[in-house]
Amino acid sequence: MSVIELHNVSLFRNNNIVLQSIDLTIPGGEWTSIVGPNGAGKSTLVQALAGLLPYEGSIQIGGVELRSIEIKARAQHIAWLEQATSVPDSLDFGLRVYDIAMLGRLPHQNWLSIPSKEDCGVVEHAMRQTDVWDLRERFFNQLSGGERQRVLLARLFAAQTGILLMDEPIGNLDPPHQADWLKWQTALSGQGKTSITVLHEIQFALEAENLILLGKKGVHHQGKSDDPLTHQALIDLFDGRIELTKLGNRWVALARQ
Repeated sequence: MSVIELHNVSLFRNNNIVLQSIDLTIPGGEWTSIVGPNGAGKSTLVQALAGLLPYEGSIQIGGVELRSIEIKARAQHIAWLEQATSVPDSLDFGLRVYDIAMLGRLPHQNWLSIPSKEDCGVVEHAMRQTDVWDLRERFFNQLSGGERQRVLLARLFAAQTGILLMDEPIGNLDPPHQADWLKWQTALSGQGKTSITVLHEIQFALEAENLILLGKKGVHHQGKSDDPLTHQALIDLFDGRIELTKLGNRWVALARQ
């Protein structure tokens, strides 16, 4: 349940600054959602936390600098789910669904070793959990967008890491599978996993314990998702064009015309 700390972090894309002088403390063992308008740097931030982008400043996990952690050790502790539109072409050609889910076990295997009985059991469990076990012999490029997303989620869960980073995890999912994802995410929180998600669906983001709100000038607000101050900051972030209302035990966001 390592705390993730960012100190004076700046991030760039194509030599253009995206986020500058960011200071954040992300609790360990909890679910934190990142919300913000298009272009605020949400995906850039989680990619940096995954160790996929260079950064200036300091990103520490449990007090250890991220860039100092060897790649395989990092992959054993941090699992990454990219946006479905960012899936490399290599995953879209000639690989079976089962093979892609098994990629989640690579950090736990020795070089050129074959999957162990444990690996196979973990992957089967993850695929059944995400409702893709019956698709295991099909090729990835034969699947619909929602089916692909569930396969990538199976790969993520099969990694069995303490930290899970997800960029638009419910993209392409139909409403029943979105509800399933929320159930899976709640279970991860119950297991003491640290989850960080980028979500455009604010009603799902509000289910997290913590929210990080990114605006055009960096961090707009960080706080508990049920805090009235966080709710007001969220409304202000979108220039008052949303309103929050409670439906049963859940908060939902409605667009204002």
